[in-house]
Amino acid sequence: MKILFIHQNFPAQFKNLAPALAAQGHECVVLTLRVAQPSRWRGVKIYPYKVQAPVAKNAHPWVVDLDTQTKRGEACYRAALKLRESGFSPDLILVHPGWGEGLFLRDVWPNARMGLYAEFYHLAEYPYLNFDTEFRSDETIAAQRVRMKNINNQMHFDLAHGGISPTKFQADTFPQPFRDSITICHDGIDTAHARPDPDVRLTVKSETAGELNLTRDDEVITFVNRNLEPYRGYHRFMRALPRLLRERPNAKVLIVGGNETSYGPKPPTGRTWKQMYIDEVRGRIPTPHWERVHFLGKMHYTQFLQLLQLTRVHVYLTYPFVLSWSMLEAMSSQAAIVGANVAPVQELITHDVTGRLVDFFDGDALVGEICALLDDAELRERLGTAARAHIQANYDLQSVCLPRQIEWVNSLMA
Repeated sequence: MKILFIHQNFPAQFKNLAPALAAQGHECVVLTLRVAQPSRWRGVKIYPYKVQAPVAKNAHPWVVDLDTQTKRGEACYRAALKLRESGFSPDLILVHPGWGEGLFLRDVWPNARMGLYAEFYHLAEYPYLNFDTEFRSDETIAAQRVRMKNINNQMHFDLAHGGISPTKFQADTFPQPFRDSITICHDGIDTAHARPDPDVRLTVKSETAGELNLTRDDEVITFVNRNLEPYRGYHRFMRALPRLLRERPNAKVLIVGGNETSYGPKPPTGRTWKQMYIDEVRGRIPTPHWERVHFLGKMHYTQFLQLLQLTRVHVYLTYPFVLSWSMLEAMSSQAAIVGANVAPVQELITHDVTGRLVDFFDGDALVGEICALLDDAELRERLGTAARAHIQANYDLQSVCLPRQIEWVNSLMA
């Protein structure tokens, strides 16, 4: 079978599926913005495409996303024409539709089947909209803009023969009848790699304190975002720090994440969310306490897993949105987790079984749960063991998720 993968940042969510299908003997080809020259990776042929059209200057702000998606769709369409001219004709197209690349591919190959990575459908109601009243926008205008964001999603529905979504929460955001065509299957966690290690040692550079040497003897609290921003609860965690540091005089707080914006609103011009909330709380944290707060920036994946192996408590906060891989990797590493009591987290964490849940906005409850876990090694062991067992049974890459993904691919062709 000939399979075409489309993702602006390949391999991303296809990092395990594409090489697995290539290993089975399928001809796997990729179109992506990520590379500048054709290449091969784990049996997969990768070809670049480029977006030449400039960003619209006078477009209505509600259709800026659609304008960008259309331009990417056109660029991918032209790259697909060149592939067809070279003799490549896919039986199946697997595409993440979020950036518009798949919009015109069935015009190139009308007989190809198509499967979508159904990551998220934007809903214009609470709690998807205005969950955090601190950043509340004009609800009417915001709802209209959010609905406009889904035009690209809806245009893909008529092209596709099915979808795959990593969680039930994410799948359930999609409307009928397309929702019925979505298979729920996570991308998968390599539990043999993300695993507990009682002897782990980590040497890492802190942005504020230079080199840190850490073991499981240290009282480590971790907080991880791809980028430090409100959508992932960075502001709520920072506001809990003054009390947390006061109550835990030996704790080291390690914060991982970049300075960009992945989701939600951008910070005021010239500022970063990271520094804004440092500035907000710093005056309430004495210098000796602040010296125990370490910003690590973005980490190499191996070091990141070591961090999860040695943490005593891992904090995961998020709006009701796409679930982060990092939380599942922390569970697989047998970390004791305090998570936000929102639907995507509830799907993985049962309170006092596989972790502890707190109200996203309740900083005192967050500190209380962290301290309760730090004071009780047996409780941490019980929750961490149950969390890892849950990931192994339901989200393991090799035994659960990858076989289901391949089964989904076969079902698209059936």
